[in-house]
Amino acid sequence: MTDTPAVSARHPAETTVFAIILAVSLCHLINDVMQSLLAAIYPMLKRDYGLDFWQIGVLTMTFQGTASLLQPMIGFYADKRPMPYSLPVGMGATFIGLMFLAYAGQYGFLVLGAALIGIGSAIFHPESSRVARLASGGRYGLAQSLFQVGGNFGSAVGPLLAAFVVVPRGQASVAWFSAAALLGMMILWRVGNWYAGQQADAARRPKAKQAASLPRRKVVTALVILTLLTFSKHIYLTSISSFYTFYVIDKFGVSVQASQVLLFVFLGAAAAGTILGGPIGDRIGTKAVIWVSILGVVPFTLVLPYANLEWTVVLSAIIGLVLASAFPAIVVMAQELVPGRVGMVAGIFFGFAFGVAGIAAASLGLVADAKGIEYVYWLCSFLPLLGLLTVLLPDVKQAKAAAK
Repeated sequence: MTDTPAVSARHPAETTVFAIILAVSLCHLINDVMQSLLAAIYPMLKRDYGLDFWQIGVLTMTFQGTASLLQPMIGFYADKRPMPYSLPVGMGATFIGLMFLAYAGQYGFLVLGAALIGIGSAIFHPESSRVARLASGGRYGLAQSLFQVGGNFGSAVGPLLAAFVVVPRGQASVAWFSAAALLGMMILWRVGNWYAGQQADAARRPKAKQAASLPRRKVVTALVILTLLTFSKHIYLTSISSFYTFYVIDKFGVSVQASQVLLFVFLGAAAAGTILGGPIGDRIGTKAVIWVSILGVVPFTLVLPYANLEWTVVLSAIIGLVLASAFPAIVVMAQELVPGRVGMVAGIFFGFAFGVAGIAAASLGLVADAKGIEYVYWLCSFLPLLGLLTVLLPDVKQAKAAAK
């Protein structure tokens, strides 16, 4: 077994290009508003199409499973042959998927629309994550947080738009959001121009030396642990994002619109947590952030199934804030463990997150049909205990310091 390079050196001459990072973050917001509309209109689709919970789960599994299968492959291919102009193509697939959701007359077309939105995400996430890292100037955690927070805010705004636009005006109003998708395509074309220029400049520069290495076994072990942590985080978040509206309607008798507002509170808190996770990781190390964010949320998840409505809102906001701060740190650590494979790593972790969440949604839908929504929340409350595995992760910050 040979050793695998694990940490790459930061180039002092690099500068952070905030305009590009904010552009891909804005497009991440647009992309995730589109895809969050699917989950946000589940109560309406369930009523209008007479769907069971397992059919709701299949919609999520189709969307997230499609993205899961394609993202690592796209990321792996783009590491060898970067595709600057694939970004507007991905947004275009999401645009077409929206049209299917807006005008579907039967369940099969809803599934097709979900699949197209998944394809759009599969193309968008690996390449835009690479662009954010390329523009980071070495501030990888900050860039990853800014990039991801766009998606989190998009996911948070989606339920509000569904509550106040789609629910009152009907399924066809989903098509109104196609204007935002067209705007995203134009922005991503400009980002593609910048990205292509950076690739041309990089081809003329000598390749940077890898600064430090960890044994291959440690790298593989760390990647497996990061995968399991992603597993626990995203299944728990899926249990909330896919079924939270049903949970508060069933347990507390709130209206559909009120349930969407409560979902926004949770998702907004998750967006705030994403902003905090990356910059803090740049300062204190990714391992410390992962420790606090995943394991630190356990007391709140364990109490949530027993809380009244007011405390449910408070606890879900705390859970979203703390738990969401982990993912930027997880992605940055994985990219530093496997330098030179930014797209593949981003594809695997974004794709794995989507895939696991999709399978979980379908499985949890079956559990909800059999045992009830409240049982699902009790069962998922134990998932963050997997955060104990963080103790086995290497300290990448120490490795970087030792390499200087």
